Amino acid sequence: MKHYRVVCLMYVLALLLGSCREAEPVRIKIVCTSDVHGNFFPYDFLTDKPAQGSLARVSSYLSALRSSDAFGENVIYVDNGDILHGQPTSYYYNTVALSQCHLAAEALNYLGCEVAVLGNHDIETGGHTYQRYINDLECGVVGGNIYFEDTEHPFLPPYIIVEREGVKVAFMGLTTPALTDWLPRNLWTGLEFKDMETAAKRWMDYLHQHEKPELVIGVFHSGYDGGIVTEEYAENAAKSVAINVPGFDAIFFGHIHQPHVASVVNVEGDTVLLVNPANNACKVAALDVAVNRSGEPRVTLAAELVDMDAYEPDTAYMRHFVPHMERVRKYVAKKIGESTHEVYSRDAYFGPSDYVDFVHRMQLDITKAQVSLAAPLAYDSSLSGGDLHVRDMFEFYRYENMLYVMHLKGQEIKDYLEMSYGQWTNQMKRADDRLLLFDEETLTSATPRLKNLYYNFDSAAGIIYEVDVTKPVGERIRIKSMADGKPFSLEAMYRVAVNSYRGNGGGELLTKGAGIPREELEERVISSTDIDLRFYMLNYIEMRQNIDPQRLNHWKFVPEQWANVAAKRDYKLLFGR
Repeated sequence: MKHYRVVCLMYVLALLLGSCREAEPVRIKIVCTSDVHGNFFPYDFLTDKPAQGSLARVSSYLSALRSSDAFGENVIYVDNGDILHGQPTSYYYNTVALSQCHLAAEALNYLGCEVAVLGNHDIETGGHTYQRYINDLECGVVGGNIYFEDTEHPFLPPYIIVEREGVKVAFMGLTTPALTDWLPRNLWTGLEFKDMETAAKRWMDYLHQHEKPELVIGVFHSGYDGGIVTEEYAENAAKSVAINVPGFDAIFFGHIHQPHVASVVNVEGDTVLLVNPANNACKVAALDVAVNRSGEPRVTLAAELVDMDAYEPDTAYMRHFVPHMERVRKYVAKKIGESTHEVYSRDAYFGPSDYVDFVHRMQLDITKAQVSLAAPLAYDSSLSGGDLHVRDMFEFYRYENMLYVMHLKGQEIKDYLEMSYGQWTNQMKRADDRLLLFDEETLTSATPRLKNLYYNFDSAAGIIYEVDVTKPVGERIRIKSMADGKPFSLEAMYRVAVNSYRGNGGGELLTKGAGIPREELEERVISSTDIDLRFYMLNYIEMRQNIDPQRLNHWKFVPEQWANVAAKRDYKLLFGR
């Protein structure tokens, strides 16, 4: 009888304990990085100085969470793409250390990443690189709107289920389809990037029918809203997907490098959290999730951005990656040649410059094109005189664009330049007017700004022309001849060198300016490099060893007596003495 009572008592206690556990919510912490851009270490390989953020600090944060009583093993870390581009750390493993595990993958594996997404700059590295990265990762890469071309078969799994204490969390990945407007087709051959909202609806229905998760979290390499919007897709669709596709509890987004925490109410009246941790792992997005085993509400969520500079770099992480850091340090310190003098990007706004004309010379030499079009790609940077090292080229040419040769008519070249100088220069009506087009509201501030984006200020080489700044937009460009003295014809077709961003419609100089329909741009491309322009620039200097950047002087502002004096005034306004 006593034995029976003991057994009954133990049974009752077990029921009570089980009941208590049932009453306790399951707490899960979901952490997301986005747009890391190769910032794996708290060190800037270009300046040789300590840097903010980095995955080394994220490692400390994740370790603190995983050792806490609140979360322990219930921490889920995900990455939202654009990790293969930006710093020499990623570039070295994209172009040099091809036989090794990609550093980006090894870093995410070390951090215990469970879900990853491809960003537009990851695709920009080319299929050989992003496929290698996918293979090197120990977690799944999701992309619900990336399909094999002309099929309904996804290239990547549209979602991944991660389970903690019986709670199923579905992570659905999407990538901005606008990348097809920026990147040459040879980088994503065989793939198709579909509208995010359409893809999300398809996979949300499938998820709820077949998986029945407690939570659905979006991981979108896309901005909040705005950007390029066409009949086929929107560049930045996080907000519209959250509103129009019921089923998401929260969405991590990125792409636009702006920290953001918001909530929206979807078409069914449910609240959806949206969080963007910005870039370079300076912040992470964190979701605190509580799932009730019984009672309502079933799921509660809270979102925050956590500053990683509050955490010291993880010493164990740093020790593990010492060999990688040393390889990259040695790579960026490698001498590639010498320059006779220093050149400055700031000179490019006021006329022909050593800085941009060096790019023009290189583009013409590499492609044997007749005309080159290029803009300054850094607002205020320089290429040093004396010894040149690999690190100098990252400062000089910051983007990993391919180099195109395109067919353009003479009239299209003129119209292209009309738009460029139209957003670059003011119409001078008096000698004391400004040469450059400023944001008028900033002229009285301590930091006057140009009205438009400097990296859309394209000039040309290979043709001799004048820019009459007294004329209205559309009437400023007078092309006098080819650079070799031969006649220039508005009706003739020319081989023109441009970077791939421009060649795919970036900045709208080819579409809005030259008037070429966007869908026609691809057929205008005669050839494309398979590797980015910086790679060729490094080889270009290594082959010559000694370079002497000089102005080509293929164009000028007129009337010179007005433009030259106005240029000095505007230079002082923008850059001081």
